[in-house]
Amino acid sequence: MTPTTAPHAAAAPAPSGPSATARAYLLGGAGEQRTLQANVTAWRAFTWWPRVLATPPHVTATVELLGRRWPAPWLAAPMAHLLLAHPQAELGLALACAAQGAGVVLSTQATVPLERVARAVLPEPARGPLWFQLYPYGEPTAWLHVVDRAAQAGYEAIVLTVDAPVQWASPQARAAGFALPADWPQPNLPASAPHGTLDALLRCALRWDDVAWLRQRCPLPLVLKGILHPADARHACDAGLCDAIIVSNHGGRVLDGLPATALALPGIVQSVGERVPVLVDGGLRSAADVAVALALGARAVLVGRPLIEALASAGPAGVAALWRQWHDELRGTMALLGCAEPAALHPNLLRSPAPTDPSKAATSQPERSPTPCT
Repeated sequence: MTPTTAPHAAAAPAPSGPSATARAYLLGGAGEQRTLQANVTAWRAFTWWPRVLATPPHVTATVELLGRRWPAPWLAAPMAHLLLAHPQAELGLALACAAQGAGVVLSTQATVPLERVARAVLPEPARGPLWFQLYPYGEPTAWLHVVDRAAQAGYEAIVLTVDAPVQWASPQARAAGFALPADWPQPNLPASAPHGTLDALLRCALRWDDVAWLRQRCPLPLVLKGILHPADARHACDAGLCDAIIVSNHGGRVLDGLPATALALPGIVQSVGERVPVLVDGGLRSAADVAVALALGARAVLVGRPLIEALASAGPAGVAALWRQWHDELRGTMALLGCAEPAALHPNLLRSPAPTDPSKAATSQPERSPTPCT
């Protein structure tokens, strides 16, 4: 399975590095891949409706996030096991991102120690944010140990994944016979991933009380990743449980049939207001998609599969080339829309043929009269 790509990237060569089995794991989606595909197509359902004769004299891609200004409104999403894609793995990805001003969210399931990535990225003067994604495996004290490692290494936020209490291999990965070798490097795990019966997995599932426990002890800003429902976003803010929210359906990798993140984003932004910044991932395949996300209220975005493709096909140089292209295209798009900075992008610039808030879609239909009995 190859994810949909932007038109300008359609002619790019397919990755030659990863095996077909590895590609099935890296790029596959849950179930029938409805959510994976919906993520991509939803961004393109929007059209622009700009005013003219309002071109700004200067355009910048910089954004403010968690109290700092950064060069670009995007970060590499947390992606597991990138050694499957390229020998330089997460380290090569992170170095390329830092050189181009993009942020990095390092996965718990990275194959490179978090400290090594931090040592390579933090000296780069034009880098983006450096965050660490946490899967809450094992006992809470084990989570805190990894969090403390990240803080001591210089990471600037913890991204807690909240949408995957139960996971299993995608149909593509199962069909390909994918399995990690027994000696596969996973130096950042707080503990082994839970396994066993469904009942055993459910007993380990993260709950709101666990988030509150970590929030009280976390020395870094806490970002919740995987929120789709406005009520969950509102609760997280009302209870003071986070410093930012990432609207995410796990890239369509966990539960098929979830709404596309482009459709969930406006409702989350409305429920949160200005209390915390909202980010989004899922299906972003071009700078044009990023512009839509920013116009819908996202402060920044996370990008996954396009970076896997770039890393696999051309290594860190491919990742750097992607970010350079996206940076140029985003600034060009903003100029044509009359926006001098990402914060100037606004929903009024967009038109959509469908409701943008799935929670309202079910109530937006006209009432129907009962069918008469005959």
